[in-house]
Amino acid sequence: MVAQFQPRFGDYPGMFATLLAGAAERPLRFSTFAARDIAYPPADACDAYIITGSRYSVYDAEPWIGALAQFVGAALAAERKIVGICFGHQLIAHFFGGRTAAAEAGWGVGVHSVELISHESWMQPAQPEIRLLSSHKDQVLELPANARSIARSDFCPNAGYVIGDQVLTLQGHPEFSKAYAEVLMRSREELLGRQTFEEGIASLQQETHEPLVARWILNFIERD
Repeated sequence: MVAQFQPRFGDYPGMFATLLAGAAERPLRFSTFAARDIAYPPADACDAYIITGSRYSVYDAEPWIGALAQFVGAALAAERKIVGICFGHQLIAHFFGGRTAAAEAGWGVGVHSVELISHESWMQPAQPEIRLLSSHKDQVLELPANARSIARSDFCPNAGYVIGDQVLTLQGHPEFSKAYAEVLMRSREELLGRQTFEEGIASLQQETHEPLVARWILNFIERD
């Protein structure tokens, strides 16, 4: 989250709380843990954990990134569910047998469509493809050996995967609003380059599937 935008849009944990609470059929309780503080609860303290986006890359030399990966391992050993979004999607792949790096395709911003190549029981209602807002330069280039791909596109071949019934990840951002995506792109116009920026802004006219994906995330977390 770019700090200057927090007063208007809130932070990433708040975005997820709003998204999931809006899709839930019963009250949910959320707790937030700042990975950069390396201050975690017992691994079994929560039913599930969501790893949000970050301005860092998973291969940066930051002590908290390795510590976060260790906590993910502990949570999985405690039979908790993990949902990884963008940075979280990349981190789980990178530290559990796959590989994440800066993609030759460059930045992916705006609305991106991905084909669902595996139709899981929790993907209800079913959908052949989904469109979500994106903001990333890194991509998962190789999946862990025990991961199974569920979503792909020509731009992002590994756009989502599952590991057993405990891990669900997506490269796209179901928690983003189009208003936030737009100001984020405008703040990075020079970095993105003219063509990528203009295509990203134009893509905001497309319909997106945030409420549907929120329901899927909850279905995944709540299934036995």
